Amino acid sequence: MKPVKVGLLGLGTVGTGVVRIVEGHQEDLSSQVGSPIIIEKIAVKNSDKIRSINVDKSKLTEDPWEVIRDPEIDVVVEVMGGVEDTKAYILEALERGKHIVTANKDLMALHGSEILAKAQEKQCDVFYEASVAGGIPIIRTLIEGFSSDRILKIMGIVNGTTNFILTKMSQEGASYEDVLEEAQKLGYAEADPTSDVEGLDAARKMAILGTLGFRTNVELKDVSVRGISQVSKEDITYAKRLGYEMKLLGIADREDDHVSISVQPTMVRKGHPIASVNGVFNAVYVYGEAVGETMFYGAGAGEMPTATSVVADLVAVIKNLKLGVNGLKAIVPYKPKKLKNDEQISFKNFILLHVDDKAGVLARITQVFAEFGVSLESVVQQPNELNPEAEIIIVTHNATKSSMDKVLQHFEGLQVIRKIKSVYRVEG
Repeated sequence: MKPVKVGLLGLGTVGTGVVRIVEGHQEDLSSQVGSPIIIEKIAVKNSDKIRSINVDKSKLTEDPWEVIRDPEIDVVVEVMGGVEDTKAYILEALERGKHIVTANKDLMALHGSEILAKAQEKQCDVFYEASVAGGIPIIRTLIEGFSSDRILKIMGIVNGTTNFILTKMSQEGASYEDVLEEAQKLGYAEADPTSDVEGLDAARKMAILGTLGFRTNVELKDVSVRGISQVSKEDITYAKRLGYEMKLLGIADREDDHVSISVQPTMVRKGHPIASVNGVFNAVYVYGEAVGETMFYGAGAGEMPTATSVVADLVAVIKNLKLGVNGLKAIVPYKPKKLKNDEQISFKNFILLHVDDKAGVLARITQVFAEFGVSLESVVQQPNELNPEAEIIIVTHNATKSSMDKVLQHFEGLQVIRKIKSVYRVEG
């Protein structure tokens, strides 16, 4: 019953939750792993700071290297954030034979392959469930639950801030700017919200999910990214009128071992399960070749949901330690990376055009689609009291990105089109 000693890097929101769970659930955790779990040392920025939990000050240090170099510590739990310095701490901890649990999506998206390779070399565990969707156990599900299946598509709402904004815009008819300000006041959005609203946070998570789901090394640069800052009340209104909800979706799909990964505002058919995911909640939809469609839903952030995933990883590490199988479950990408080109990427599109209100315009526009082999699902032309120009709303059937780019490029030079107001992907 020798205790397992844990070093904690960071005592912010998630770190505090980890301490609460480890100390508050000690009996349950000990029964699962067969020994007590002790948080031996905690690296913090300011050891004198007043905190919401009582921590023995003798366990606090302002030097993370004290945690890394402590020979008594078996597992390092990293919840401090950051990339380059944190990467150095983790690589050194692995070099010393310590196992790692992290919630750091930025680190794993940018340097995950290097860290996992070092872990395999040293026969150590690196678990990072909390890095993608907070309390949703999607990483373990992809690795273990789908181990016998072949994943064809992953589609996720993996950023709660943008989902909160789009939900409020849809339900209350509010503007993007007003809802963003509200999200900042509520603490859902940072003072600088760029990472969230421009899709960068979601892109990092999709790089991780794509790597795990397709067993190939998806890098952040492989993800096509577009955020929600240009989504207007008008776009939301038209989406609802046509039977869609607007969501910032991360989409990773595979066909003949060629993959594409993107993050973009997407119109999702209201009958699709992911369309009903509102507020700050996250959801990940997975389509497997054998199992078909599945969806995982829950809190994507917050102290206790995220800490729950961190401690679950800690339990898994300790169980492996007791069995002597650490380092054997790491998923190191083994398939060569083959990215789809624009001729291979295909989806439905929503296009909103402002055009001259005169005869023959619609015929000219539909002719352009025909010229580039894009078939149309629906075309609606209607007056808008706020716009003296006519508005044409078009939803296409599946069309290649290459063909759609050519259509839109041609539209730019077409005199009867005053403005290409909006273009969105359509799912469901």
